[in-house]
Amino acid sequence: MSLRDWPIRQKLTAMLVLSSGLVLLLTSAALVGYQYWSFRQTMRSTLSVRGSILATNSTASLAFANDADARELLSALRADPHIVAAALYDRNGRLFATYPGDLPGGALPAAPGPDGYRFQRGNLIGFQPVAEAGGQRLGTLYLASDLAAVDATLRLSGVIAVAVLTVALLAAYLLSRVLQGAISQPVLMLAETARAVSDRRDYSVRAAKLGEDELGVLTDAFNHMLSRIEAQDRALRESKEGLEQRVAERTHELEERNEALRHNAAQLLAANTELDAFAYSVSHDLRAPLRSIDGFSQVLLEDYAAQLDEAGRDSLRRVRAATQRMGTLIDDLLKLARVTRVEMRTEFVDLSVMAREIAAELQRATPDRQVEFAIAQGLEARGDARLLRVALENLLGNSWKYTAKRTKPKIEFGSIEENGGRAFLVRDNGAGFDMRYADKLFGVFQRLHSVSEFEGTGVGLATVRRIITRHGGRIWAEGAVDQGATFYFTL
Repeated sequence: MSLRDWPIRQKLTAMLVLSSGLVLLLTSAALVGYQYWSFRQTMRSTLSVRGSILATNSTASLAFANDADARELLSALRADPHIVAAALYDRNGRLFATYPGDLPGGALPAAPGPDGYRFQRGNLIGFQPVAEAGGQRLGTLYLASDLAAVDATLRLSGVIAVAVLTVALLAAYLLSRVLQGAISQPVLMLAETARAVSDRRDYSVRAAKLGEDELGVLTDAFNHMLSRIEAQDRALRESKEGLEQRVAERTHELEERNEALRHNAAQLLAANTELDAFAYSVSHDLRAPLRSIDGFSQVLLEDYAAQLDEAGRDSLRRVRAATQRMGTLIDDLLKLARVTRVEMRTEFVDLSVMAREIAAELQRATPDRQVEFAIAQGLEARGDARLLRVALENLLGNSWKYTAKRTKPKIEFGSIEENGGRAFLVRDNGAGFDMRYADKLFGVFQRLHSVSEFEGTGVGLATVRRIITRHGGRIWAEGAVDQGATFYFTL
């Protein structure tokens, strides 16, 4: 079963557990990595100090060529079990003394390497200069230490990280099981109420309101809608029950029935108007929290950028980009709502002139693109000029967008004969689409291309369809992948 088909409780639980797990995993990885790096640095510093002390104490042995004294000095390293080899070289680079004494051949460098301490072949090695107080170099001290302590520390840190991650994920799962009910319960109750109304045709049931948040507002609106439907259903039943009694008074009853129908139509229109106003209000009220998220993210980026690493700054930039994209979606939803609310003013409109103006605006907005426009002359129609301009802007803008990757883009606006009438068309040679998904083109937020490939919100064509529907026409599309698309509409 795909993720979108999961019950909402499982979705909320999975979302909380996965988010917590990802944060804990990244945090644990960062801590283990930092501890590993820090321990290596500490080990190198410790070995450097030990080498400095041994080098200082070895000056007399090298100065007087006392190899016995040098071996005794190096034998003190047996107190550190991690030291695997040590040696003193004289000023000519010849091996002077070793530790331990039974080292196999090839275990020590044939000659001293560059001064300093570094990790090499699974060991930490170092070459420390041995010099007199006057600065004259007498030889070189070589030390080699294994990394067993680092490996043990890394393993212990990994075990601790896994244990903490397991316990934390279990706690997050249990907590999510408890908290998800605050969100899922109102939604489930709404779904159950809708199912009861649909199955039993019982409009007297009501959804229980569990809070004053957005879900509470939605519950109130749903119950209010049920109240109106119940009143209308009751009125219809009363009309049916009294039909036989009103037969004798046909003329009078017909007038009363027409009045009832007008009343019901007015109620339905009022309900639709309230629904549009509700959608407009919800979309409008979303702006304030979005502005807060975007504003505070910008404050963090500007005032605390120095205290954040690149990952933190990148996360804040992603938050701002997501809020700005949601703001665009809300703007498109408001435009879609206004299309259905605006009063229509019918007049003759020259669509050819309107299309050329839109093409010129597109060219001015992106002067570095050269697109061939073929706009037929004398295409006129009767309709609302403002709404028809919005429809053409969306259709031509879509063609402009989806021809962006063509070397010779072309956009055409014309008309054809369709069932004894005229249909207008907008055709391009752009990315096209698969006809199997043509029914999704005019749905809200329905997109056939990813945002990374072509920008957009999926509201434009839904707006066009509403405008064409308000003009009593219809709209459809034909196309093929990478072979362009053609949109037809009638008025």
